[in-house]
Amino acid sequence: MDELELNPLYEQLIDGLMDNHYAVADGFFTPEEVAVLRADILKKYEQDSFKKSAIGHQADEQVVAAIRGDFILWLDETADGAERVFLDKVKDFAAYLNRTCYMGIRQQEFHYAVYPEGTFYKRHLDNFHNSNSRKLSFICYLNAEDWKPEYGGELAIYLPQPNGGEEEITVFPLQGRVVVFESQLLEHEVKPVKRPRLSITGWLKTAN
Repeated sequence: MDELELNPLYEQLIDGLMDNHYAVADGFFTPEEVAVLRADILKKYEQDSFKKSAIGHQADEQVVAAIRGDFILWLDETADGAERVFLDKVKDFAAYLNRTCYMGIRQQEFHYAVYPEGTFYKRHLDNFHNSNSRKLSFICYLNAEDWKPEYGGELAIYLPQPNGGEEEITVFPLQGRVVVFESQLLEHEVKPVKRPRLSITGWLKTAN
């Protein structure tokens, strides 16, 4: 059997997950790929293709603006163009995780997310009460290249500590930045945004 060729960027993310249960990487997608994705999300948002996000699962979904205010559009697994570029690269990453870490990832689901000015997403855990299939949460930011901290919209990750407390990790949504974390373990939130905030968000999933 051929020896597995190690991918340094994938290994960086794996190291972060193993050490801290979350990882951040810049450069997962090329600047050209990010530009194409950014153009695609803006085009589809302007075409009014998005819907108001909801909380809950399937039949129990409810729109609650006091908890989250983003608008979403699910990526089509059969799509081509910009969506295909994103989905294929994430699928390659998932296959690498299965080969090297035996994570048992079987599927993925992603959506574009737009947070208009003044919106947020309160602290939450990504897994549903009746399902534990979401293994890893995966976010890629598509904001403007000059995104500044004063624009808000940072991701706060709450990392449990051995002493029973927690550490708040702040991740700014810089263009092209990727964040991966354990869906079943880490609560997180999106702080209020002062400029429209763009991303692709989703999950690498195992069997329930």
